[in-house]
Amino acid sequence: MKKQLREWGIFLALGLFLYFTGLYTDVAALAQRAILSTGLITADTKLENPEKADFNFTLQALDGQTVKFEDFKGKVIFLNVWATWCAPCIAEMPGIQDLYNKIDNKDIVFVMLSMDDSIEKPKRFIAKKEYTFPVYLPASRVPDVFRSPSIPTTYVISKDGKIVAKKVGMANYDTKSFRKFLNKQASKVSK
Repeated sequence: MKKQLREWGIFLALGLFLYFTGLYTDVAALAQRAILSTGLITADTKLENPEKADFNFTLQALDGQTVKFEDFKGKVIFLNVWATWCAPCIAEMPGIQDLYNKIDNKDIVFVMLSMDDSIEKPKRFIAKKEYTFPVYLPASRVPDVFRSPSIPTTYVISKDGKIVAKKVGMANYDTKSFRKFLNKQASKVSK
């Protein structure tokens, strides 16, 4: 019994240390990144009933510039909703950066939409990790169609404004099949 209490005490102390030092998110993200690297969790590219996207909102880039989401109409949009405090969000980001680096198509845009409460948090995080994909914060109310019970949530919006893929939870997006899916969407002629 004494041995079990000691083991639980060590486990609890480690957990409290990680939590109070702020390292919990990084450690959890690392463990979840290991799970993603197995290839067991990949992006689903089959959506039964594509919904119409709502382009009626404004974004704020990390440099402070505002952008209308409708400016991306007519392109394929990879929209990822995330936050710096979200371990699964952090876990999938290296794969999203790799996907961003490999996509060489002017008809595909990335919108990494941070749900953090200030612009400084994602700005510091992105700089620290040296990510180069475009990051935004909502500058107006996010439409209901892009609201999800949890993050990360990723949407792929077709050139004709339909949500053709949606993934709630983390996934590995840097796969051959997902790149093929994005490029196929980009090659379609918008109606």
